[in-house]
Amino acid sequence: MIPEPSPVQLQFLGGAGTVTGSKILVRTERHQVLIDCGLFQGLKQLRLLNWQKLPIDLEQLDAIILTHGHLDHCGYLPVLVKDGYDGPVYSTLPTRDVTEIILRDSARIQEEDALQANEGGYSKHHPAQPLYTEADVDLTMPLFETHEDGEWVIINEDFKFCFRRSGHILGSAFVELRCQGRKFVFSGDLGRRRPLLMEPPVFAKEAEYLVLESTYGDRLHSELSPYEELAEVVNHTYEKGGILIIPSFAVERAQELLLLLNTLRQEKSIPPIPIFLDTPMGIDVTSLYLHHRNWHSLTNEECETMMRDVHVIREFEQTLRVLDKKGPKIIIAGSGMVTGGRVLYYLAKLLDNSVNTVLLVGFQAPGTRGNLLRTGASELKIHGEYYKVQAEIRQIGSLSAHGDQDDLMWWLRHLKAAPSQVFLNHGEAQASEALRLKITDELGWPVTIAQMGVSYEV
Repeated sequence: MIPEPSPVQLQFLGGAGTVTGSKILVRTERHQVLIDCGLFQGLKQLRLLNWQKLPIDLEQLDAIILTHGHLDHCGYLPVLVKDGYDGPVYSTLPTRDVTEIILRDSARIQEEDALQANEGGYSKHHPAQPLYTEADVDLTMPLFETHEDGEWVIINEDFKFCFRRSGHILGSAFVELRCQGRKFVFSGDLGRRRPLLMEPPVFAKEAEYLVLESTYGDRLHSELSPYEELAEVVNHTYEKGGILIIPSFAVERAQELLLLLNTLRQEKSIPPIPIFLDTPMGIDVTSLYLHHRNWHSLTNEECETMMRDVHVIREFEQTLRVLDKKGPKIIIAGSGMVTGGRVLYYLAKLLDNSVNTVLLVGFQAPGTRGNLLRTGASELKIHGEYYKVQAEIRQIGSLSAHGDQDDLMWWLRHLKAAPSQVFLNHGEAQASEALRLKITDELGWPVTIAQMGVSYEV
């Protein structure tokens, strides 16, 4: 007689009811693994969670599996390592490379912010401290163990898994996990059916239990061409005699913008305006597209086109010189949700002039400066000071790297059979609820919206 499999618990330690801090603990009687290890961003009450100890005995944690290298999926790793975790961190090879760039940039920003806060006296903490440093990142990276997509990896007698390409960013993958005879799929972040740089996501064939992101579960992306949308904003700003500032994510979004802008310049659809790329992380990630040719849809020529006639800014002193240059220009700078990085210096200088334009090109989480701009804030707090928002604020929705509701439903319909249970995570409440209703109404599948900290036994 075959014994009944023992219970398996899923506990959502982040990315539940929010789009940040993704962490899912999968636990059996003997072992446990963590799917993603993200940093909380946005609202203060979420950011404060980064300073709380996770309810995990790190000595009992067997492995961490990363779906991709975005900060909200990998940015908490150095904290766990600092706290004593020394087990493997599994990822694809491009994800490891992206993650190292992301983590080093995150550590540098935290160290710089703490220094500035202490010098400016605007922190409530005395002294202000970074959550982690570059030295902590140095200890984290040797733990990485990379695997090809489709390669099954045995962690122990309870867990084995493989990566499948998810089409979100360079190296991104969803995770197929086999545990106690059960088949789990963790989507991570899923890309779109017709992405600009990536190949579309591959399909999961079987999933007894599916954890699905719901970032854009309540909306559809613009059907407009990103070339046309971007050209209109560039030309409009140029005609005003202003400067176009584009807060950008360093991974994929900066590369999409460079490809689009240089193509538009070559076609003479926009004037030959100087383009400044002021995100050291974005510069480094762009080089990875040449190193990992089989992980995206671009040709070598298109990869080289991205950086053609682009003024690359690495040092902060160069940032100050760009600010002093007169005349129209396009500035692409991190961070994408205006939570930190070089874009803050440009906004502090340029926000108060109506001839300038700030173009938002990605998801803006609640509590971020990007979301404040998106919703019409009249002023923005930067480095302890308030700045009037007189610049024109624009947003285009055709560049998202997340699948929208139609894309997610398209992906789900390729499963061979209905899952026993779908868990929705990585979405604001409204987005998750809309997707839950869509799945139950059209597919008839049981859907639960994951709650933060709650354990679900399957």
